Amino acid sequence: MRRLTLTLLCATYLCLSLIVALTLWRNGGGWGAGVAALVGGLGLCFAFHGLIARALDSTAIKGEIDAVREAHKILLDQVERLDARLTQMAEAVETDLTRSEELSDEVQMLEGLVQRMQQRLDEGGAAPAVIGRPGEPRRSAGLFETVREALAENRVDLYLQPVVALPQRKTVFYESFSRLRDATGRVIMPAEYLTVAEPAGLVTAIDNLLLFRCVQIVRRLAKQDRRIGIFCNVSMASLADEVFFPQFLDLLSANRDLAGALIFEIGQAAFDARGSIEARNMGKLAELGFRFSLDKVVDLDLDLQDLARADVKFVKVGAQGLLDELTEVEGRLVLRSLPDLAAEDFAQLTRRYGIELIAEKVETERQVVDILELEIGFGQGHLFGEPRAIRDQVLAEAGAPPRAVQPTPLRRAAFG
Repeated sequence: MRRLTLTLLCATYLCLSLIVALTLWRNGGGWGAGVAALVGGLGLCFAFHGLIARALDSTAIKGEIDAVREAHKILLDQVERLDARLTQMAEAVETDLTRSEELSDEVQMLEGLVQRMQQRLDEGGAAPAVIGRPGEPRRSAGLFETVREALAENRVDLYLQPVVALPQRKTVFYESFSRLRDATGRVIMPAEYLTVAEPAGLVTAIDNLLLFRCVQIVRRLAKQDRRIGIFCNVSMASLADEVFFPQFLDLLSANRDLAGALIFEIGQAAFDARGSIEARNMGKLAELGFRFSLDKVVDLDLDLQDLARADVKFVKVGAQGLLDELTEVEGRLVLRSLPDLAAEDFAQLTRRYGIELIAEKVETERQVVDILELEIGFGQGHLFGEPRAIRDQVLAEAGAPPRAVQPTPLRRAAFG
């Protein structure tokens, strides 16, 4: 294309020079003038052609430079994308390695729990003797074998019951419960399996497995960005277990970002009777940011300073038991355990120590009304939801709140 352009330009220059020479010759300039005009015209044309050629060369070079720059830009962009992908792959590999290490630790811990349970089961031998009606020892032996098989086959399920904020009734926590299943899938309730598990020393193993499951469930909730905590029962035997607790503490140390979502629950009697080892291990959990809850409360005359020092942030009180404590003294409603304190000030007093009251075992709307009058901020019970086995759809549910009941004045006559 470039050669054709130059050829056409040369032909054009020659024609222009001939035209000028012929014009001078015909106008009387003679042959000398015509030849001079031809030679001069050709010189000027070729000089002008040189300028045009250089301009074309400059344009071509500029175009090539621009093309090289564009190719360099494209190459640089591809290199940046490749670098970003390599960085992502490196991060993914690092994450997978970290996750693999965590899973390896968890698998080892789970295997240890199962091995220890199996050892306890093997040492348990026959079912513990149970004194009762004729035929009861045989039934106890059968139940013991069922519990043995359920633990050996790892048929221990985790159930969750919602804890709601009042009066909105929005689910903000869950409490976890353990259930065993027999070979047919029938659920064995704690009231049933504890009668043979406690004498055989298997309760600690069940509690430890439940603690492990709670950590796994909290992690799943955290992945879904669910800001919901889980109350998980911890026994003093687990806190004092020299083999289990160090491993469990290491697991929690690697997952201390879950501290705000996992709350360890202890019975009031067990908390009051805790020894130095249990108190020290509770302190180690508190140092990681984990909180505690007190349940099975039978005495409302609480040592709030002691609870605050132990990082107890929640106290669960049976709804009906709390309402039964209400009595009227000198024209005002008080609690029998705290006659010098107005009933509606009890929740405010615990909040001063950073402790929230939770009314549990709420069964009726009337109880909700009375609880709200006492300014208790949380409730738990079958009225708000029964314990349900962990399933994917359960974890995905946000818990649509039922219609809230507005507080009304307490009926003093009901407690007089």
